Amino acid sequence: MARVLVVGAGLTGAAGAALLRGAPRGQVAVWDKARGAGGRMSTTRTDRGSADLGAQFVTCEPELAGPRLSFYEELVTHGILQPLTAPVEGMVVREGSRNYVAPQGISSVVKYYLEQSGAEVSYEQHVTHISLRDGRWEVSRKAGPPEHFDVVILTMPVPQILQLQGDIVNIINESQKQQLESVSYSSRYALGLFYEAGTGIGVPWAAQYITDNPCVRFISIDNEKRNIESPDIGPSVVVHTTVTFGSQHLDSDPAEVQQIILSHLKKIVPSLPKPSSIKCHRWRYSQVAPPGSAPRGMEQPLSRGGGGRVTGFIFKKIQAKISPLEEPAWEEVGIQQLEIEIPAPFPVLATALCSRRGVFAGTLWKTPEKADSFLTHSYTGYFLT
Repeated sequence: MARVLVVGAGLTGAAGAALLRGAPRGQVAVWDKARGAGGRMSTTRTDRGSADLGAQFVTCEPELAGPRLSFYEELVTHGILQPLTAPVEGMVVREGSRNYVAPQGISSVVKYYLEQSGAEVSYEQHVTHISLRDGRWEVSRKAGPPEHFDVVILTMPVPQILQLQGDIVNIINESQKQQLESVSYSSRYALGLFYEAGTGIGVPWAAQYITDNPCVRFISIDNEKRNIESPDIGPSVVVHTTVTFGSQHLDSDPAEVQQIILSHLKKIVPSLPKPSSIKCHRWRYSQVAPPGSAPRGMEQPLSRGGGGRVTGFIFKKIQAKISPLEEPAWEEVGIQQLEIEIPAPFPVLATALCSRRGVFAGTLWKTPEKADSFLTHSYTGYFLT
């Protein structure tokens, strides 16, 4: 029986593993170097509450009506998503679009698909080498012995793919390597402030976009944004910095960065009480940066949905026999580019459609097609099969 490894337990990895469920492809494993699921859709949990430090919303655009709407309806039916009803100041909402939040935390979307997949999920598995051994992929990690797989699906940011050692270095030719190296990511910091139960924040909004501060771009009273009301759970506040600030302080001491963010936050919300605990998180790979920088004020909080084009590079190995349509064995080792025009609300759908085309593919990142538009995205993936 064939073995499939999905590297990365973010939305792409989880959705990809779920799509492989029940198909005649063999056993599926998911590895992630972090201590839990989510990736950029992670939820931080403390004894005082929880907060989404990464993705804030899931957005369905009006042109996505029809069969793709079922993806959202499934998540809503299972209580994973619910419509955003809390007031968000400064949010640009396209006519006909729908915004959703995750009451249990945004990571619950990822966890839902991991559970649906039935895959064997392992955390703190940092992949370092991928090589061909007797017609199979030998995958090495920092801790533990190497394991062998027939299919390896990589869903981490491009710079982390380029850091991999082994035969994968030679499989990627110079031209393709240059294309990968040309991909750049924006960076930002996120701050989570946690309070004791009964603490009042005292602002008229659940979230607010900031356009006139060099440091802070987005503030959310996270529990109110997610419609969480409990006398036993204290409020939590999430702050996203601007991309410019994130880039300028990318390698700074997090403790110093935290103090700078707090000083700006205090100017914006002077009445904000002192938190019981704070978590500062650096998103080194926040979003793929389009050519040129986005106009100030157009930056969006980390990870939102859209529609667009699926493009993938599929690394193929000799005698691979795994495909949704039971296609013949691959003829060569190399990289083939796959490009499909689709409307896709977020990575799950992009992955689903590609898999039905005869080649399993998923989303690795999303890139705004225009610097001044964040409603349409290109979805791209790189996979070893």
